Amino acid sequence: MIPDDVGLLRLDHVAIAVANPREGVALYRDVLGGRFLFGGDSDEQGIRILQFALPDGSKVELISPTRPDAGVARFLERRGPGVHHLTLVFADVEVALSKLAEHGYEVVDVDLRRPVWREAYVRPRSGLGVLLQIVDSTLRWDVPASPEITVERVLAGDVVFTADETAVPRS
Repeated sequence: MIPDDVGLLRLDHVAIAVANPREGVALYRDVLGGRFLFGGDSDEQGIRILQFALPDGSKVELISPTRPDAGVARFLERRGPGVHHLTLVFADVEVALSKLAEHGYEVVDVDLRRPVWREAYVRPRSGLGVLLQIVDSTLRWDVPASPEITVERVLAGDVVFTADETAVPRS
């Protein structure tokens, strides 16, 4: 049976948890030729993000904790560095969530507050061992951020994501 269309647009990126983001930059940018797209700190989640487009067009996101109580810090303690989640972009996240729930998948951490980035997760125990981030967004995530947002500034903790998901230098 062919499933009804849930509006899946693409696998946007693979997120990799790393304790030291400099190690990830060394591999994904310096060795594999990734082009820096954007990054910054999410103070709400306690993480630092750096995203790279690889030469084939696929994307990798490095996530590292900025504080010990962050979820990524717990992930690293339990599992060490590695794939944290896959981000799937849909035309409408609410349609996707309804379809997932209808088929018995466990959906958690639903956040539909901001139209620029609406998200939820399918737990690994329900998603065949993989944490799936289910999103829709009005923003472009495939183009580099402003020239003032650099890898070095992100690594220094000098860039933060605002409530509308824009990366800006810290004041």
